[in-house]
Amino acid sequence: MKTVLCVTFAVVVIPSTLCCLPSWNGNQGQDLCKGLDCPTFQEEYVGKNYEERLYEAANWVGTQVLGLKYDKAVSEGFHRDFDYIQGNNEAGMKIPMTVPVATRVIPGQGPACESNFTIYFFVPHDIQSNAPQPTDENVFIEKFPQQRVYVRSFSGRAYEKDWLENAAQLGEDLRADNRTFVTSYYYTAGYDSPFTIFFRHNEIWFIATD
Repeated sequence: MKTVLCVTFAVVVIPSTLCCLPSWNGNQGQDLCKGLDCPTFQEEYVGKNYEERLYEAANWVGTQVLGLKYDKAVSEGFHRDFDYIQGNNEAGMKIPMTVPVATRVIPGQGPACESNFTIYFFVPHDIQSNAPQPTDENVFIEKFPQQRVYVRSFSGRAYEKDWLENAAQLGEDLRADNRTFVTSYYYTAGYDSPFTIFFRHNEIWFIATD
């Protein structure tokens, strides 16, 4: 696994032996969010293996973690962001949890093989324009631009190998359809708490360039 993380993402996106996993119909977005705030998007295309969404520009709270292991890095980043919504901000405000927890992954290429993980929580709609600043210097507010995103959905409890395999499959499907996308990084997106056992929903996001 370490060898995979040390190569460029363009190499990581290789043909996979996975069978086709069930895709999610974006029309079920409100059910997917389970009553929590989530980013607003329009469906541009829904296919068998992936969909294309146009996301509105929005603020997210994030933190960056360098590491060798996806699960460990995401756990560390999640707790920093969670502390922010629990009141570790300039207003001392408790902020509702949102979905998804999105992680931008820039695979490691250097001698240490560390990858760059940035873990994000979506800022709730009612404080999008006035979210309190974090008091932890490692946490920040970032504005995501409006962007088109290719999305592959899959179920179950996801671990590092599952994210990598589904990223590889999405890359293969997009290339087969002559779609172009950013290859230097990708996003993982999880919609469920660690305590959810059944009907878990996970997504891989590639930023479209075509």
